[in-house]
Amino acid sequence: YQWEEKLIPFWTEIVALAKENGVERIALELHGNQCVYNVPSLLKLRAAVGPVVGANLDPSHLFWMGADPLAAAEALGAAVYHVHAKDTMLNRPVQATTSLLENGNLMDIPARSWSYITLGFGHGEEWWRQFCYRLKMAGYDGWLSIEHEDVLLNSLEGLEKSVALLQSVMPSAPADFKPQDI
Repeated sequence: YQWEEKLIPFWTEIVALAKENGVERIALELHGNQCVYNVPSLLKLRAAVGPVVGANLDPSHLFWMGADPLAAAEALGAAVYHVHAKDTMLNRPVQATTSLLENGNLMDIPARSWSYITLGFGHGEEWWRQFCYRLKMAGYDGWLSIEHEDVLLNSLEGLEKSVALLQSVMPSAPADFKPQDI
């Protein structure tokens, strides 16, 4: 009943209000404990209320939920409206006994099965290169908003390291390839 009686009517109203006020896109962040938390749930809502609703793709959430952000970027395609650049460290020894359903103290990194950390400290340069490339393949050409939630690194240092990593992996110049005349 939740989708049919609550969620879809609510978002139908919000989409109509958005259109009346010139809002063309609303990006929902896929996050655990929400009705829209993964690719299928976002696409289901989008099918019900229309393309005003799209995704704010945050790979850090998909990591701790056990999903693959690379596959999500491809599956969402034109439904990606915004992207957060935030990484997650998966602490496999802790995860092995507690799972990824973490509710421990955010400040106690060693005791958690996952933690938000600075770009490149959870997933390396190659992963971020693939993520940026797959976003481009999906047609996304918007911002990557860095969210610094790493409790162990200074915010300025974390931002500088994140910017440096993204600058090294993100395609920036327009493609100029032209097939040969045959």
